[in-house]
This record gives sequence, structure tokens and C-alpha cells, in this order.
Amino acid sequence: MRRLIVRRLISAVFVMLIASLLSFCLLFFAPGNPAEIVIRQQSGLDPTYAEIELFMKQHDLDRPFLVQCLQWSYLLTRGNLGVSLRTGEPVLEEFTARFGPTFQLAVAAIVLSVIIGLPIGIMAAAKPNSLFDHVTRIVALGGLSVPEFWLGLMLMLCFSLALGWLPCFGYGSVNHLVLPVVTLSVGITASLARFMRASMLEVLHLEYIKTAKAKGLREAVIIWKHALKNALTPVVTVLGTQLGHLLAGAVIVETVFSWPGIGKFFVDSIYARDYPVIQGFVIITAVMYVLVNLLVDVLYVYLDPRVRYEGRGQ
Repeated sequence: MRRLIVRRLISAVFVMLIASLLSFCLLFFAPGNPAEIVIRQQSGLDPTYAEIELFMKQHDLDRPFLVQCLQWSYLLTRGNLGVSLRTGEPVLEEFTARFGPTFQLAVAAIVLSVIIGLPIGIMAAAKPNSLFDHVTRIVALGGLSVPEFWLGLMLMLCFSLALGWLPCFGYGSVNHLVLPVVTLSVGITASLARFMRASMLEVLHLEYIKTAKAKGLREAVIIWKHALKNALTPVVTVLGTQLGHLLAGAVIVETVFSWPGIGKFFVDSIYARDYPVIQGFVIITAVMYVLVNLLVDVLYVYLDPRVRYEGRGQ
């Protein structure tokens, strides 16, 4: 286990370096001048050539590509993600201030999806080809097909504008959390239910389950005590991927509901061509995905002790 964790952490360093280099190259050679965009957003007026030149000099944007790349790499090795061109604040502090709302949204969506999706998948697998199984499969397919931005807008029209039960935008109370969490959890719940059903069906056809049935064990005992742990292994992968995506910032949902998290801040930074923030977002996203994948690998060993990462060279 210790060797697995060390190898994953070492690979994380290379992932971050490659991701940062690619993002820096794409941003540097992309068309448009970030100084012009930022000044126009701040002042509301078209900047003069002198203002653009001064802004670029103050933020070292006038230096050659290789110099800027080396400077960025040096700052990165010291844990410094630079300073935002829009706000003038350190990028790491900006992300830290906005991580709380994103974390709150992600955890709530994952918990709701697990509470609803896993039992539905298990019950559908326990009664294959029944009416409940057919209905849940159709509903799950619909949940996967509905775009998040459309679902969010429909929920706002129904529960905010028409009924007046919940607020459309903002952050600060449980009521503000309901609509974004429901919007995020619909697709995740559908995905978990489908994977749980498929995995549970596969496990229920294994020989040791047939032996348990032949011994006369109750179906509930077979499913919840003997089959569930083995069936969870592939589901954990899906859950880890979804968690990494949410922690990196549910960009669409946060933008639709004006949720003050990482995702909305990232979208605003893209419009402003805020290089340090975009590069920092790429690095932080890479770190989150690596850590979540490491957690998934550890859970694999717990769920199935037969898994031997060392023997597979991972």
C-alpha cells in the first residue's frame, strides 16, 4: 500500500508539470491580448496603447515565451501560482476562498446521488426485467441525456419563478443549495444506478452467490452481505471520477446559479484571459484528480483484497 501511494504521488508531479506546460503554451499562443481585455473590463473603456504597454510590463507579459515559461515553472516549484490579472490577489488565495462553496456543492450532490442511485440500482438488479427495472432504466437514461444547463433553467422556472419556493441565485443558506445540488445529482444518480445495476447483476450470477442461494439464505442477506461489497468495485471508479469533476468546479451549474465557487471564477477568468488563474486552475484540477484516483485505488484494496497493485506494476 505504501509503495502504491508513493508511486501515485510521484506520477502526480509529472502530471502537473505536463498539464502546466500545455496550458501555458496554449494560453501564450492564443489570439487576443489579455491586457486589453482586463483593462476594458475594469474601466469600461477601450484602453490606449500606452495603458496596454504599461499593464503588460507590470505583469511581465511583454517578455519572450521562454522567459515567461521559466518564470512560471520557477514560481510553481515554490508553490506560487502567481497573481490574478483581474483582482491583483494571489491565485492560490482566490481558489482557497472559493473552494468552500464548491466543496459544499460537490459533497451534497455526491451524498444525494449515493443515497438515491445505489439502492435503485441494487433493487433493479434484484428484480431484473421487472416493471421497476424497466422504469428505472428509462428514467436513468433520461437523467443522463438531460443537459445540466437546461435542467437548471427548468428548475428555476418551476420552483423559483412559478412557485416561489426557492431562490434562483446566490449562496448562503440551505435554500440556495437545493436547486444546484438537484441539478448536479440527477446525472450522477442516473450513472450510479446504471453501473450499480450492471455490476450487481454480474455478481449475482457468480458461483458463490448460487451456493448461498442453495443453502437457503434470504435474498436480502445475499445481496447486502455477500454481493454488495464485490459489486461496489466498479461503482467506486465512477464515483471517484464524478467527485473529481465536482471538486474541480461544476462549471455549468455554478455559472447558471451564480454560485460563488471555483467553476464560476474559472469561467470569468477565461473571458478575461486571466493567464495565472487559468494555469492555476489546470494545476489544481490535476492535483484533485490524482488525489481522488489515489483514494479510489485504496478503496479497491479494501473492497477486494485480491487486488495486488505491486504485482501488476502499478
